[in-house]
Amino acid sequence: MREDLLLQLEVDQLNARYAAVLDERRFDEWPGFFLPEGRYKVQARENFDRGLPLALIAMESQGMMKDRVYGITQTIYHGPYYTRHVVSPAQVLGQEDGRIRAQAHYAVFRTRPGDASEVYNVGRYIDEMERTPAGLKLASRLCVYDSEMVLNSLIYPI
Repeated sequence: MREDLLLQLEVDQLNARYAAVLDERRFDEWPGFFLPEGRYKVQARENFDRGLPLALIAMESQGMMKDRVYGITQTIYHGPYYTRHVVSPAQVLGQEDGRIRAQAHYAVFRTRPGDASEVYNVGRYIDEMERTPAGLKLASRLCVYDSEMVLNSLIYPI
């Protein structure tokens, strides 16, 4: 099989596992998708397009992600809901200095028990990844969301 198709498959499998971990509420596994110094950011498209730094969430290490997981699972109280991520096939943009650049579109749906599902957040992942002995790991995931409003608050990772 061609190298570019194998890489495409690896990136898509990473995104599928990532979505499953979040939708199945296995939040303790989420930081493991990143390198120890990995970055995770959720930013409005308007700010991204203008080059403005303001983001809803900005984390600069697995340690910060683990703190977020602790908050989600141990301290934050909110009305229960489920999420379902739908992620497009990734577009591999290139490789340079051991980093793989890719992007994929996502839609996250939210369902409250006993209620209808609704579109929660829509946008694209802009990723940098590195190959490790354990497979691809995210060096950076930037979630650029198109929605002008985030329903209620952003609790779970996108």
